[in-house]
Amino acid sequence: MQAEIITIGDEILIGQIIDTNSAYIAKSLNKIGVSVYQITSVQDDRVHILKALKEAESNADIIIITGGLGPTKDDITKHTIAEYFDDSLEENEMVLEHVEGIFAKYSSNPISQLNRNQALVPSKASVLHNKYGTAPGMWIEHNNKIFVSLPGVPFEMKALIDDEVIPNLQHKYKYPFILHKTFVTYGLGESALAERLEVWEDALPKGIKLAYLPNLGKVRLRLSAKGQDEESVMAEMLRQERLLLPQIQDIFVGIEGDGDSLEENLGKMLTHLGKTLATAESCTGGKIAEQFTAHPGASSFYKGSVVSYATQAKIEVLNISETLINKHGVVSAAVAEAMAKQAKSIFKTDYAIATTGNAGPTLTDDKEELGTVFIAIASENHAIVEKFNLGNHRVKVINKAVNKALELLQKEILKNT
Repeated sequence: MQAEIITIGDEILIGQIIDTNSAYIAKSLNKIGVSVYQITSVQDDRVHILKALKEAESNADIIIITGGLGPTKDDITKHTIAEYFDDSLEENEMVLEHVEGIFAKYSSNPISQLNRNQALVPSKASVLHNKYGTAPGMWIEHNNKIFVSLPGVPFEMKALIDDEVIPNLQHKYKYPFILHKTFVTYGLGESALAERLEVWEDALPKGIKLAYLPNLGKVRLRLSAKGQDEESVMAEMLRQERLLLPQIQDIFVGIEGDGDSLEENLGKMLTHLGKTLATAESCTGGKIAEQFTAHPGASSFYKGSVVSYATQAKIEVLNISETLINKHGVVSAAVAEAMAKQAKSIFKTDYAIATTGNAGPTLTDDKEELGTVFIAIASENHAIVEKFNLGNHRVKVINKAVNKALELLQKEILKNT
């Protein structure tokens, strides 16, 4: 069974926002065995939306649309969907009561007719309750196809996908079993890795596909298996894993769980072990902290960060010795190690990460060249520091440093367990 995702909004097409909705929907569908055939972004334009709906209906069994459900005149999705199905809009009492309740509870402004119009839905649609907003989701079945229209606000869309769409799809159809396993490597480029794995890759059975996912110093190898029998799929995946691992053992970092990011897996590891983490960041400017705190439940293991971007902040906030800085330079192994140890002490954690480096684009007064980054990991009884040269592009240097820091932390955790 195949799905198509249609995102609606000029703001996507002019680059004003990034379409994260499609990624979330695709991942959610894939987990239950639905393959995404195509993702399409279209303007807030009636003709364009009608064309996209027609093409999607010919391509897929499930069509999920996001965006264009707001109360203003430029949000035309609902009206266009009604036109596509030769339908009319009618007021839904349950939705109207919900909208009025939101305004009564959270808004100091009086409810307008535009807001009340959020309760207008195509008569052929089943309403999906949007507990976080005023625009309801809509489910329409037509010609043995399912059309689902969802608001474009990410947290509203995610709740509707999790609470309404996925459970309804699982109840309605039986799907094949899909399994992904992602092996994270670093230190070897994509082409060199592909050469190393050529014989094994050519021998993969028909039901398993391999994808190379390179990103700033690391390559993720994603194995995807699909079949009707879950036990057979899992057995074949395990067999291929046993064949693969000996060939990448020298560059292998770990396995991402069910599409989770490395920081999510680190969070799970730390939580499971009952360990805690803090960070002290200079050149990465808080991006490591952001990686962890972007995920719910991070407070169970992540205790805090000091973004000591300026040298004076390292001295006054982290209590790094000015003599140490003068002797070794602010971008140095000694300062990185001291930062990690101080962060661990300040936040009373089991682990701490510290970064200091020259991200550019211009050289600082420090001795080290552009792109040099020192990363330290402090654990219970010791600290390790590694030096990297991550190039001369500021954004890449910072992002590579974040990735390297996470990889080093994972190594230390695995070493200590």
